[in-house]
Amino acid sequence: MAKIIAFTNQKGGVGKTTTAAAFCGGLALKGFKVLAIDLDPQGNLSFTLGASDDGYTIHDVLLGKIPIHEAIQTTKNCDVISSNILLSGLELELTSVGREYVLRDKLASLMKFYDYIIIDTPPALSILTINSYTACNDLIIPMTPEILSLQGISQLKDTIIAVKKYYNNALTVKGILLTRYNEHMTLTTEVEELVTIVARQMGSKVLNAKISVSISAAESPAHKMSVIKYAPRSKAAKDYMQAIEEIYGEDFDGEENS
Repeated sequence: MAKIIAFTNQKGGVGKTTTAAAFCGGLALKGFKVLAIDLDPQGNLSFTLGASDDGYTIHDVLLGKIPIHEAIQTTKNCDVISSNILLSGLELELTSVGREYVLRDKLASLMKFYDYIIIDTPPALSILTINSYTACNDLIIPMTPEILSLQGISQLKDTIIAVKKYYNNALTVKGILLTRYNEHMTLTTEVEELVTIVARQMGSKVLNAKISVSISAAESPAHKMSVIKYAPRSKAAKDYMQAIEEIYGEDFDGEENS
């Protein structure tokens, strides 16, 4: 039975898509069957993982035009359901009662075929974001150690609490993952202390793993690979593997390559 993980932050530019792709690459490297779902109309995760946006996309699936399995593409990274700019109109197109549960219902038929389903969410609060929170087991919040990024986390907290109350009481915030991390900057230390307080309010924590600034991580999308596949010996790849093992290491014992 698949574990569904959503990567979220209402602020853009925090490394959310890079992180989602890295988790796809790292979990696939461990021998797990991984499906990536791009729920961002910008389609950056689709591009990074080498999926095409010309065929069926998650937009077609959510509107009920096709069965979800017909939208799955197999890439050298993992299986992917891509997105494109048409997804930005879903707020107006999806108007039926229970629209918050559409993604969860669509994923039900795939649960036995995957170990992990990774969702990249848009950097905004929308019906797409709510669908991802309603469908997933775990939330991981990438953020940069900056004041504006911290403000976004505080706003996100209220949304998560509301979704847990009304749509998905099993939703768990697995951790806040600091990206573009520089331990020598005073501001980094100050923000880390503040975000620890916000994490506790969500019943979560700031992960011990930190993702360093990396040229390899910036280059990897151009090569249609996660940073773990593109530059496995890079500092960023090692940082991401540390984060994956910190959160999901208990799944590795007896499960790898099963």
